Amino acid sequence: MTFPAKHISVSINTSAHQVYAFVANPENLPRWASGLSDSIRKVDDEWVADSPMGEVKVKFADQNPFGVLDHHVTLPSGFKAYNPMRVFPNGEGSELVFTLYRLPETTDEEFTEDMHAIERDLRALKVMLEAGT
Repeated sequence: MTFPAKHISVSINTSAHQVYAFVANPENLPRWASGLSDSIRKVDDEWVADSPMGEVKVKFADQNPFGVLDHHVTLPSGFKAYNPMRVFPNGEGSELVFTLYRLPETTDEEFTEDMHAIERDLRALKVMLEAGT
């Protein structure tokens, strides 16, 4: 079985290398991913974020030269959500793509809300990186 998916992307006038370096650092999540994290801290070998859903654990893919920013978010319920994310060169800038899966228990309204939250976060990231922050 496959889940319906929505690919959400943003073009950023910043190199893919710079976007990757910023996004791959979990400490930067609260600066741009308001839908996921208000704050984040490292506890032992795990990143723990205070989110609107409660305390969640975030694990990014290992550092890699391919722009893979996939990450798992473990919710307070113990459910582990897989979030595919990539950055790749687009001319002198980059393209950042996040894939949102619609899980079976997700309503149309919840899926739309999630999609809009991700779009807001990616726009915030774009503004921040293009300003050189």
